[in-house]
Amino acid sequence: MNSLGLFIPTNATIGIAINTTNTPASLSHLQLLHFIPPFSNNFTSSGRKKLVLRAQSFGYKSDCDHQLIDLMESEKEVVELNRNLYPDIEPYSTGFLKVSDIHTIYWEQSGNPSGHPVVFLHGGPGGGTSPSNRKFFDPEFYRIILFDQRGSGQSTPHACLEENTTQHLIDDIEKLREHLEIPEWQVFGGSWGSTLALAYSQAHPDKVTGIVLRGIFLVRKKEIDWFYEGGAAAIYPDAWEPFRDLIPENERESFLHAYKKRLNSDDVETQYAAARAWTKWEMMTAHLLPNEENIKRGDDDKFSLAFARIENHYFVNRGFFPSDSFLLDNVDKIRHINTTIVQGRYDVCCPMMSAWDLHKVWPEADFKVVPDAGHSANEPGIAAELVAANERLKNIIKNGL
Repeated sequence: MNSLGLFIPTNATIGIAINTTNTPASLSHLQLLHFIPPFSNNFTSSGRKKLVLRAQSFGYKSDCDHQLIDLMESEKEVVELNRNLYPDIEPYSTGFLKVSDIHTIYWEQSGNPSGHPVVFLHGGPGGGTSPSNRKFFDPEFYRIILFDQRGSGQSTPHACLEENTTQHLIDDIEKLREHLEIPEWQVFGGSWGSTLALAYSQAHPDKVTGIVLRGIFLVRKKEIDWFYEGGAAAIYPDAWEPFRDLIPENERESFLHAYKKRLNSDDVETQYAAARAWTKWEMMTAHLLPNEENIKRGDDDKFSLAFARIENHYFVNRGFFPSDSFLLDNVDKIRHINTTIVQGRYDVCCPMMSAWDLHKVWPEADFKVVPDAGHSANEPGIAAELVAANERLKNIIKNGL
């Protein structure tokens, strides 16, 4: 810092405003050494603003003034971004795509058929999509693609675990992109959707124009143990006990495996009972404030079976990743992509430690912590940040940056 008066991120190409105090004679006036362009991937917007303000405070004037003005205008645009959900819309096309001998996935498109494509990756895994998922995107700008992952929602066969792994889902996303004749698209995902968004983008970075992530989940052992082996019970003991009590005491050394046994039982009622308990535990903890409508989803046996069985299948297998830190270890493949990470401070399902770990290895991505929110994308503060993140990417695309 010292005479430069700036903290400089590594690998950043930036302009340096030099204070004349305690500097050599050769630097006796304020100099600007190659200023960073707006919305560079190597420097956060807040860092750019501080740099501009410091240059202005020194009374800097030069031919680069217009760049300073452009940067300030960019900051103004960020402040004025829409943060409200868009109105309900209906799809303009829907269909089913056969992705294997076993699986067929449901897909839909809404918004602008000629707009910038964005693919929505739902959570769970096993959660499926819903009409409200379309509301995060400007329908006049975006071509909005939703699809139900294998075994989920309207995809068939329902709740099927065969040929259902992360790599299969990554391949399905590519097959859908090719089927819809989309050269590249924006990727949006929350919770398990953030996991899949990271995995897909790392596998196909050349097909991704931007990324929006919410409620970061990296499928690490400590994350799964926190939520399914008693950690989160410290905060929600009332919600935990029905989940716990379905399992006899002599099987409680691993709730994950005890539920696997029941979710794949030959007895349908045993499956449904386990699925309801699993799903209600998650739904009761997904919001900072209780959401009765969300909790009632646990009473829907069809939804609960796909949700619980597929989640359990993926979590028992640690997301089918080769190592616990796989997604963190491969951030370099997507470091250049404009990305926003949105995280609720009081997220119990996917606690902030994972978003923080991702932020530390990927400081170039915008990191938004919502101070009064839990896990759900439908909480007001999180929804506002997600809409704003899409608006920010929209402006970057529109301005050709």
